[in-house]
Amino acid sequence: MNLPNKLTMLRVFLIPVFVFFMFTTLVPGNFFFALAVFIIASLTDMLDGMIARKRNLVTNFGKFMDPLADKLLVISALICLLVIEDGARLCPNRVLAAIAIMVIVAREFVISGFRLVASDAGIVIAASMWGKVKTATTMVAICVLIAAGDLAFLKIPGYVLFWVSVLLTVVSLVDYLRKNIGVIKDGKK
Repeated sequence: MNLPNKLTMLRVFLIPVFVFFMFTTLVPGNFFFALAVFIIASLTDMLDGMIARKRNLVTNFGKFMDPLADKLLVISALICLLVIEDGARLCPNRVLAAIAIMVIVAREFVISGFRLVASDAGIVIAASMWGKVKTATTMVAICVLIAAGDLAFLKIPGYVLFWVSVLLTVVSLVDYLRKNIGVIKDGKK
C-alpha cells in the first residue's frame, strides 16, 4: 500500500476517534480534541491527493477509497453535530438541520452515481470550482461548529457558514447536473 493510500486509510481510522471525542465527557476540552482530529483527518485528504499526483501513485484503490473516506468524515461530523444539543449546534431548529444534512448527503449520492455511470462510459468527471468551494466551506463550517462547543461566541458564525455550505451544496449540484446531464442521457459529457 503506497503512502497516499495509507493517508486515506488513516483518515478512515480517525473517524471513530473523532466521534469519541465529540461525545465523551471523560476528557476536559473534548471538543478541541475532536477539532484537532477533524483537522488532521481533513489535511490527510489534501496531502494524499497531492502526493498521489506528484509521485504518480494514483491507484484504483485510491480512486475508490479517497472520496469514500471524505464522505464518511463529513457525514460523521454532521451527524455528530445534529445529535449534540438536539441539533442546536447546526441551527436552532433540529428538523431544518436534519433536512440540510439530507440535502448534503443526497448531493453526494447523486454525484457518486453520475461518476459511476460516467466511469462505465470511459468518462472522467473532474471536480468543479463550485464543488471545491462547497467542500472548503463545509469543512470550515464544521470546524467552527465543533469549536463552538467550547467557545459559544462561534455559534452564530458557525450557523452562517453551515447554511452557506448548504446553499453551495445546492448550487454545486445544479452546476454539476447542468454540465454532465449528457452522461445520463446518452453516455457523453
